Amino acid sequence: MRRTWAICRKELQMYFYSPVAYVAFAFYFLLAGFFFANDFLSSFTVDMRPLMSNMILFYLFVIPLLTMRLVSEELRQGTDELLLTSPASLTEIVMGKYLAALLVHFLLVAFSLLYPLIMGTYGSLDQPVLWLSYLSLFLLGAAMMAVGLFCSSLSSHQMIAGIAAFAMLLLLWVIDWLGYSLFSSARDIFTQFSIVQRLTNLQKGIFDLPDVLFYVTMVAMFLVLSIQVLERKRWR
Repeated sequence: MRRTWAICRKELQMYFYSPVAYVAFAFYFLLAGFFFANDFLSSFTVDMRPLMSNMILFYLFVIPLLTMRLVSEELRQGTDELLLTSPASLTEIVMGKYLAALLVHFLLVAFSLLYPLIMGTYGSLDQPVLWLSYLSLFLLGAAMMAVGLFCSSLSSHQMIAGIAAFAMLLLLWVIDWLGYSLFSSARDIFTQFSIVQRLTNLQKGIFDLPDVLFYVTMVAMFLVLSIQVLERKRWR
């Protein structure tokens, strides 16, 4: 665990030494602020759902930016050999990098609490809906970070890793629509794998354990896949 936290601290330093994290944060909050001003300040309707829908959409672009360098940078610089032959296990390496990405994502979620704070001065927010919506936002981001980390382990080129992460996340985003369009008889099956449709109950203020377990399972699956990719690189 000590090695995991050491890798996590190193990755956090790399995040904030690099301009990419600042660009991603600026892009996210610039767009979120614009839509908040457009949707709320024009009508003063105390409802988080329109803003939440927009913030979730921005994740498609921000998460690949935040994860594309996690392993790709090591592969590009050749430091992956030192990392893979270090005393740290592959599980510790992957978990350390993932925890760093998760903490950065937590900052995104925490800073966005400014919007319901402003809304709360104009009316009463439905607390279960508010906090379960933010739980859904965190779970979605955690799962998307795991996908981005996996894609980053596949290539030494950051842009390729970022594009691969965007493409994979987009597929998981629209899989229910594809199922409806191409395989209407299996629409319900495809919907079960949609990372967006799984948010519906939580954003209505309904805590549904299977939905939470879906995101937790997705995180675990892509972290295991990342470990397996690095394992293959170790033995080449």
